[in-house]
Amino acid sequence: MVFNVSVAMNWILFLALFPIAFFWLRRAWRILVRGDHSEVALKRGEPPANAAKFAPYAAVINLVAGVVIVYVIFGVVVLGLSFESWTSIAGITLWSKFLADFILRRHAHPMQLGKKKS
Repeated sequence: MVFNVSVAMNWILFLALFPIAFFWLRRAWRILVRGDHSEVALKRGEPPANAAKFAPYAAVINLVAGVVIVYVIFGVVVLGLSFESWTSIAGITLWSKFLADFILRRHAHPMQLGKKKS
């Protein structure tokens, strides 16, 4: 048996989907059900002053991304999605979630021009 790096990387990518889905769905659960806004639109580890305002958006971003990743896992294991299909869905979901979180964080923490006020 010959070690194939490509196959190993595919397995690593697939196995990484499990904790990714767990953390994203857990974050959506914390925001929606528990009302914990401490992880909403973090910038340098700090939530915005009005985190409750941005909580529904963060919850939807995490919930949709988590559900899509769970669908990819289900599709690979049960439905037999092709490699090109599941990797493209997973990749687009990952990048879209990162971009949406970045946009939300920038909107929640507006850029301040001039000197910082203490």
